[in-house]
Amino acid sequence: MNKLFMCARVAIAAALAMLCGTGGATDLMDAYAGAREIDSRMLAANEALQAGREKAIQGRALSRPKVSLSGSVVHVDEKSSAELPAALSGLIKPESSGRVQQVALQLVHPLYDSRSRVERAQLAHQATLAEIGHRHAAQELMQRVGEAYFGVLLAHEHVRVVQAEKVAVAMQLERAKARFEVGRARITDLQEAQARHDNVVAKEVVTGSTLALRRMQYLELTGAPADELAALRPGFAPTAPHSDRLEEWLLKAAVGNARVQSREVELAIATAEIEKYRLSGRPTIDLVASVTRKGQSGGLSPLVAMDGSRSAVLGLQLNVPLYTGGALESRRVESMARKRQAEHDLDTARSDTRLQVHEAFLAVVTSVSRIAALAQSVLSAQSALDATVLGRDLGTRTEVDVLDAQQRLFSAQFELVQARNDYMLGRIRLAAAAGDLQEGDLHGLNALLVH
Repeated sequence: MNKLFMCARVAIAAALAMLCGTGGATDLMDAYAGAREIDSRMLAANEALQAGREKAIQGRALSRPKVSLSGSVVHVDEKSSAELPAALSGLIKPESSGRVQQVALQLVHPLYDSRSRVERAQLAHQATLAEIGHRHAAQELMQRVGEAYFGVLLAHEHVRVVQAEKVAVAMQLERAKARFEVGRARITDLQEAQARHDNVVAKEVVTGSTLALRRMQYLELTGAPADELAALRPGFAPTAPHSDRLEEWLLKAAVGNARVQSREVELAIATAEIEKYRLSGRPTIDLVASVTRKGQSGGLSPLVAMDGSRSAVLGLQLNVPLYTGGALESRRVESMARKRQAEHDLDTARSDTRLQVHEAFLAVVTSVSRIAALAQSVLSAQSALDATVLGRDLGTRTEVDVLDAQQRLFSAQFELVQARNDYMLGRIRLAAAAGDLQEGDLHGLNALLVH
């Protein structure tokens, strides 16, 4: 029996040794590089950034002159039955036809347009919004990659723990059967061992399904299979955030969080919209200059179309809106409601951000002490298991006691793996909530992996 138990211990140790990994071919930075190339959200954000930058150019164009060139060719058939004096008979023919060509070059330069000034500011805000959106998409991608990567590791480790537990419980089941056959164990011990074994088999099915799902999520995000991922270094020592004061993280998030920044810019756009419609009733003044050349062919009368005539015009054009059917006032009222909506959205974004920072900060801070406590818990659970096995061999403990001690050990081991995983994700989420997540943060976490 002791030999059987030693075989079980060897099998458990071999399975648990795989928890630490042996250095996969793909690390966190490799996963991020792959996701950056194929992720549809990031690719869409790249295009949105390009489109948004054009808004600033469009805003500057509002105050610049517009130059246009126009031309026309018209065929004219003229017939006249009027009796004209002899002096005009040479100018107006009874019947003529031909083509009339005209080319005009026009320049319009806005001199006074208060509405376009507000529109320029709005377009500049939209360009800023595109920059913020792209930065938010990049940070979101890094967070999604981290969650997918460590999600696979956690699911993989859960499978390992369950498989190790299955090996141990199977050994205990065989031992219970052998002891029952020789009359040294009760039927209840055998039934308890069988029930534990069946429960572990069910857990193995669930954890295997979860692992398959996490691998598929990783594949969809990065385009690479999650066959070999670099695992966490065994026994790595977690560190507290570089700033251990929650207030500093909240202040940083108040000015750096991408969602808050977006809502602030949207509020500025909504405020400018009110001003735009308030100024829409004001007159506009444009400088207008044009050069026109006309010509004809086919013998048309000079009174119909001069041949080779040229004209130049330079002047000011005034446009005063008098009545728009109530549309301007309605749009102004609408824009005021939109501004109030933007204010509420900004308050919501700030509140959500504070909660996210608070949650992520506590996750990182508590994980540091939690990992140390769970590491000690694993050692204690192992010592308790050894003592329970010895007590069973001496007749003071039962097979059920051994099964309970084994289950506590495996639970402690998985909780330790989960705490380390929560610490890694907590650091990513804290930096993202503060608007400070960069590739350097991923490099820092990548250094904690086995390469």
